[in-house]
Amino acid sequence: MGKVAIIRDPLYRKHSNGPWHPESPERLEAIDGMLAAFPRRSELEEVPARDADFEELARVHTQGYIRQIEATRERDHTVLDPDTSANRDSWAAAVRAAGGAIAAAEAVLEGRAAGSFAFLRPPGHHAEADRARGFCIFNNIAVAAAHALEARGLERVLIVDWDVHHGNGTMHSFYDTRRVLYMSVHQYPHYPGTGRVEESGRGEGEGCTVNVPLPGGQNDADYLAVFRELFLPIGREYAPQLILISAGFDVHRHDPLAGMDVSNRGFRTMTRLLVELAAEHCPGQVAVMLEGGYDHTALTQGVAAVLGALLDGAGPAGEAGAGPGEAAGEPGNTTRQVIDAARRALVPFWKAL
Repeated sequence: MGKVAIIRDPLYRKHSNGPWHPESPERLEAIDGMLAAFPRRSELEEVPARDADFEELARVHTQGYIRQIEATRERDHTVLDPDTSANRDSWAAAVRAAGGAIAAAEAVLEGRAAGSFAFLRPPGHHAEADRARGFCIFNNIAVAAAHALEARGLERVLIVDWDVHHGNGTMHSFYDTRRVLYMSVHQYPHYPGTGRVEESGRGEGEGCTVNVPLPGGQNDADYLAVFRELFLPIGREYAPQLILISAGFDVHRHDPLAGMDVSNRGFRTMTRLLVELAAEHCPGQVAVMLEGGYDHTALTQGVAAVLGALLDGAGPAGEAGAGPGEAAGEPGNTTRQVIDAARRALVPFWKAL
C-alpha cells in the first residue's frame, strides 16, 4: 500500500461558533496531538488544502448564499442558524474546507495516495444549497462529489455517511440524480429530522438515496449488519468510481450529543469494508471527510482507527467476517426491522436486494 494523504490547514482552527460551542477548534487540536504521536506517522503524507473557487461552490450552493457567507468577513459574529455562527475568519475557513475536500478527492483520483482523510472545519453535511445548518456552512463532501462529476468526468460517486445525524444537505444536493449514490445510517428521530426510509430519491435519482434510520443505542454489530446487508450489495451493483465518506465520530459510545454505542473497532471495520468495496471497482479511491464528534478522546481514537484501516488497505473479503481487532456480532431485533423496511423500499431499484 502507498501512503495515505491527510489534509489540514491552520485556517480551520480560526472559525468559531462562539464560546462553549461543541464544534470548537479544540477538536482539531486534539486530532493534531494524536497525529503527532501516531505510530504509523511515516505512512501519512501531508497534502495542502486549497480554496474552493466560486464556480466550485456554486455547483452545490446558490450564488446568493455564497455572497451571504462572504459578507460575514465584515462582522465579528454572525448568527447563521440557531446552531451555527460565523466570525471574521469563517468565510476563509469554509472556503478552505470545501477546497480541502476537493484536495482529498484529487489526491486519490490522481493516484497520489492510497486513500485520504481531510480534517475539515467547519463540517459540511447539514449545509443546504441556500442556508447553513447544524454547525455546517458549505457542504464540503457535496462540493467534492460535484467536482469529481463535473471537473473529472466521473459518472458514479458513492457517498457513505455514518455521522449520527442525517446529512440532509448532502441528500438534497443529489436527490434527483443517479450520478451520486448517497447512503446514510443515522439516529432517528434526531436532528435534523430527515432521513426516513421512504426518502429514496426523486425522478432519475429514485433508489439512489439509501436511508437507514436507527432509534439509538445501536452498536458495532448493528452498524455492520447495515453495511453488509444493504450498503455493500447496493454499492457493488452501483460500481462506484470514487467513494467519499462523511465520517462523524458522534456515533461513538462516549459522544455527549447522541445515543449510539459504536466502538473504535466499529469505525475500523466500517472503513475496511468500504476500502474492500473500492478495491473491486476503484482501488485506493476512498476519501474521508471529518464531520461530527464531540468527545475529544473518542474523536481521536476513532480517527486513528479509520487511518489504520486506510493504511492496511483491502484484506480478506468483507463477507468473510471480521479480522483481528475488528468488530463482530449479531444485530438486534430493532435493527433487523429497520433493515427489512429499507430493503422493501429499495428492492424495486436494486437487483442485489
